[in-house]
Amino acid sequence: MDSPAAGPELLGTRLRLLLGLLEADVAAVYSDLGLDGVRPRYTPVLRMLATRGPSTIQEVAAAIGVTHSAASQTVAQLVREGLVVVGPGEDGRRRIAALTPRAESLLPALDAEWEATAAAATAFEAELSHPLSELIGEALEALRRRPMRARIADAAPHLIPGRE
Repeated sequence: MDSPAAGPELLGTRLRLLLGLLEADVAAVYSDLGLDGVRPRYTPVLRMLATRGPSTIQEVAAAIGVTHSAASQTVAQLVREGLVVVGPGEDGRRRIAALTPRAESLLPALDAEWEATAAAATAFEAELSHPLSELIGEALEALRRRPMRARIADAAPHLIPGRE
């Protein structure tokens, strides 16, 4: 009999476990580099701001491929860590995020870690039957075409009001 952890019914749990393992090891490398207080989720935002300069939260979200809410939460955490400052935009309606001098001082180490992590990810994917990055891309595209809620409704219409 197969282990319950092997089935698609625990897909979300298994994805969280995978992400947790990946992030924990990258966070350990950050600690090894003396980058205490820097979390793996911060690096794409910090690198984006370093490359493009001060940007709106919407621009950050679009550049790194997350929702506005996720970008806003990450930027708020970066502000608390003293890595980003946020001020009003020209029209006063948008918030503009910019790196602090402390964040700028961390960029060489973050860039080196980013390159090493990319190389390690390539080696990791070579061990798999299919590159994980490709599977994730396919999964995201499939969910954009047809969200999981619709798939659940098709599998069990009685669970979704109006679909009985």
